Amino acid sequence: MDLPEKRGHEDKIIEAFKEKDAFEIKTTNSWQIFKIMAEFVEGFEKLGKIGPCVSIFGSARSKPEDPYYILAEDIAYRLTLEGYGIITGGGPGIMEAGNKGAHRGGGKSVGLNIVLPHEQEGNKYIDRDKIINFDYFFVRKVMFMKYAQGFVIMPGGFGTLDEFFEAITLIQTNKIARFPVVLVGKTYWAGLVEWVKEQLLRENPFISEESVKVINEFYNKYMFRPNF
Repeated sequence: MDLPEKRGHEDKIIEAFKEKDAFEIKTTNSWQIFKIMAEFVEGFEKLGKIGPCVSIFGSARSKPEDPYYILAEDIAYRLTLEGYGIITGGGPGIMEAGNKGAHRGGGKSVGLNIVLPHEQEGNKYIDRDKIINFDYFFVRKVMFMKYAQGFVIMPGGFGTLDEFFEAITLIQTNKIARFPVVLVGKTYWAGLVEWVKEQLLRENPFISEESVKVINEFYNKYMFRPNF
């Protein structure tokens, strides 16, 4: 971590503990609420009539020569041929691959871009009328879940794990229908799936057998094994 970035993190910590007066709380929170509302409204208006879509999640760091990038593009392309639009996080890597496959297949290509300190920009394969920029991760995540009828989870980091667990939590709690959640890359995901079954079910009964059954059914039926 370089010095400016370190200072930025320290400033956020100091700000979190800083005592605020009633006026500052009221004015800051009020404007923040309006900004959040604006992001929800824009997302609902642009995606309300989008039609059947699949959200594709995965690492922003995958390069075009990465086998998982190539596979994500192919999956998106095949899905568009079946009439589905593709929703991604709008950035590089697997997100770009998903939009590229949708673009190649002539399908709807949606990019839900997040504004980051490193200035992530929307990739060039997103339909220009279907790119939305967000400041708030949680608003963006609502759009991923609300407008998708399936979820393809490619290998990725913390963001990908967050999106994966959000989807299965909403399914488990019946907040959304039991749409397919497809983990792509058997070698990559096998350890996580086994950990869920071992730690969350057998060792510590924090989830029900039914929850694992849902994961297992999709894991066994739909898990893609890359041919490399």
